[in-house]
Amino acid sequence: MDRILSGIKPTGQLTLGNYIGAIKNFSRVQYDGEPFLFIADLHALTLPIDPEVLRKNSRDVAAYYLAAGLDPKHSTIFLQSDVSTHSELAIILQNYLYMGELSRMTQFKDKSQKMKEEAIGLGLFAYPVLMAADIVLYDAKRIPVGEDQVQHVELARDLVKRFNNRYGEVLTMPRAEVAKVGKRIMSLSDPTKKMSKSEPKGDIYLSDSLEVMRKKIMSAVTDLGHEIKYDPENKPGISNLMTILSSLSGKSFEEIEKEFEGKGYGDFKRAVADAVVKEMEPFKAKYEEIVASGLVDKVLEEGAKKAYDASKVVLTRVQKAVGLYRK
Repeated sequence: MDRILSGIKPTGQLTLGNYIGAIKNFSRVQYDGEPFLFIADLHALTLPIDPEVLRKNSRDVAAYYLAAGLDPKHSTIFLQSDVSTHSELAIILQNYLYMGELSRMTQFKDKSQKMKEEAIGLGLFAYPVLMAADIVLYDAKRIPVGEDQVQHVELARDLVKRFNNRYGEVLTMPRAEVAKVGKRIMSLSDPTKKMSKSEPKGDIYLSDSLEVMRKKIMSAVTDLGHEIKYDPENKPGISNLMTILSSLSGKSFEEIEKEFEGKGYGDFKRAVADAVVKEMEPFKAKYEEIVASGLVDKVLEEGAKKAYDASKVVLTRVQKAVGLYRK
């Protein structure tokens, strides 16, 4: 089976958008391949973060993985920083990506524009280098990502072509996979912006109580008119809520439109809130059970060993190709 590689950066409280777009999707695809799913704590250092917050967030991501149904006997779950091959390979691969390429990356431009030039760290600029190393380190062909990360996967593909043209078939070509539904859950307070861990009123945090989740949905921004119709350009608020409902219920947009034909926004919001609570109630209970059990440490330790063994094969292959490995 093809290897699957993906990760989540533990820089803030995870949202319903993270759950729908990544965590829930991981549990769906885990038996379609051989998944390596990591917590990207090294990437989290590119911007200032409190050490205790980073440690707690990292453990929370692992617990959320398990609560969503990821099977540690089949899916390798680990901390990026526990597997030294990520950093070792990034040091090598930085010589095969160029400053012009890195400066054109959308995420770097967006984040650096909000910062003074002297405050922009090398890690933020070189973020795509480490991400490329993450991707190619496991011979993974399938890379489930959000839309905002597709550009990074494309850069990794360029790197693979460039490296293999010079040294032969050393690295495996990856491809980005973006979920068809739920790939981009937007803010409830501003549906033109992605739900992004930073807007308490607009983001539904996985740590929120069920009551708070329901209140946030009932307070969500809607659009002019009363029609329940999927139209992201003209009805972004309703379209976002429809995406959430479709992702959690499995209903198509057409089915939702038909179900709420002639009904008002209040009825529709209550249905969305019901779907979220129905999904989140057992998920949150499982999360609490996992945290109390001490399972997280065991899973991360075993995952790191398995990840190191798998990734060392690729690192050694690269070291031999470039002349760093003594035969």
